[in-house]
Amino acid sequence: MHKYANPAKFNELADKILPWAIFLTVSCFLAGLYLIFFEAPDDGEQGVRARIMYVHVPAAYAASATYFSLAVASFVALVWRHPLALIAGRAAAPIGAMFTVLALATGALWGKPTWGTYWEWDGRMTSVLILLFFYIGYMALWRAMEDHEKAGRASSILALVGVVNLPIIKFSVDWWNSLHQPASIFRVDGPKIAPELLTPLFVMLVAYQLYFVVVLLWRMKLEIGARKIEMMRQVAMSEGRRV
Repeated sequence: MHKYANPAKFNELADKILPWAIFLTVSCFLAGLYLIFFEAPDDGEQGVRARIMYVHVPAAYAASATYFSLAVASFVALVWRHPLALIAGRAAAPIGAMFTVLALATGALWGKPTWGTYWEWDGRMTSVLILLFFYIGYMALWRAMEDHEKAGRASSILALVGVVNLPIIKFSVDWWNSLHQPASIFRVDGPKIAPELLTPLFVMLVAYQLYFVVVLLWRMKLEIGARKIEMMRQVAMSEGRRV
């Protein structure tokens, strides 16, 4: 993988992956939407309003998965100083923040007719809100420092601290009283959800993860291009002063 530390090599690989990733992303979203609106039945208790889970649940999973990716990139940046690790982390953070906001917003919209409230300070909601704060803090640290190396180190340390929140998000419904139901998809004894509901949900889970890959690669390519332009500008200014 070290050969892809070269930005040119990475861009070459990304250009090969992106067309296929885009095709698969669009295909999964279209298939998921078809299944949601034309195949999946209404929930027996919540009726049609339960269909918001096809947006909410994948967003919630993607928010946590993206933060895990951010933490891995931060660890690699701190330990092995991989030149693209910081770029990957910086590119992933806004995507994860978007997923988290989507999860919180759709959860509130789903919660009002289901629980009678948009918000309740239970373990799951609070820990997901804290996840958003970690994303915002990570991005704020990057903007607070002009030195990319110092900003990257500080942001990476914060990202690794935030990893402790991920198991809290996962197990909060088991540890504390919660409005949320226990895990019903990824369980040791198998999913506890009807197959006709599970299939479109799984397709949307895959679609969200593919969307993350597409946007991550795009953002990394843009960041590499921006840094290249900045380096060229600095070289030009330096040469101009010498003249």
